[in-house]
Amino acid sequence: MQQARGRMAMTQDERGWTAGLLHEPHGARDKADRVQHMFNAIAPRYELVNRLFSLGRDRSWRRRAVRMAKVRTDDDVLDIACGTGDFARSFAAAAPRSVVGCDFAKEMLALAAARPPHSITWREADALSLPFDDGSFSITSCAFGIRNFQDLHRGLGEMHRVLRPGGRAVILEFSRPKNRVFRFLYEIYANRFMPFAATVISRDRTGAYRYLPRSVVSFTTDQEVCDALRAVGFSRTETIAITLGVVTIYVAQRN
Repeated sequence: MQQARGRMAMTQDERGWTAGLLHEPHGARDKADRVQHMFNAIAPRYELVNRLFSLGRDRSWRRRAVRMAKVRTDDDVLDIACGTGDFARSFAAAAPRSVVGCDFAKEMLALAAARPPHSITWREADALSLPFDDGSFSITSCAFGIRNFQDLHRGLGEMHRVLRPGGRAVILEFSRPKNRVFRFLYEIYANRFMPFAATVISRDRTGAYRYLPRSVVSFTTDQEVCDALRAVGFSRTETIAITLGVVTIYVAQRN
């Protein structure tokens, strides 16, 4: 029994984020599996950690993005990599016709489904292979998720595929501040203080809070995200940097 437990523990550890993988996390061949395992593990305290280490700003970021989406009563919204459902609930508050939230982390979805409003539909789904027909939605969204995609272009392509003509994609993602002094201070906070404190609070053993800030620093630039959006078929993109450039909102239109 102890040997079996040892093998299971070793398997769990192997699925975590090691120092070697963190050197270039977006290049990991099994990135998707590690991200899925990570989010299932940190789900119970994920929202608490987000509130604490964004200093409560994460709610206002989502509300700002929803306003930029210009939600109408006839809109159908798909929130991709929805996690515990905060962004989907922000969209639901704007009163579209329907909201669907999807994620491939079961533990995140279970927490999302347990909270109101119960009008939101929750689906287990991989962002790179969405189980929806072409043109099913008028808005697709993703908050702090595109940098976790195994393949950025494929994920953005799926966001485009399931949109109707005239639909729009709304993306929230962390970014590196342009101001050198603020970027230096922010990255000390994000790369040193936050990983230690968040790991203690969340009781995480996967290396999630070492991966998450590292995945921001090593992610593509906002201009490259816009280039990728256009490459998969979006005709027009708009970006706005908020909170001194810590977060960028992208809005992309489908013809």
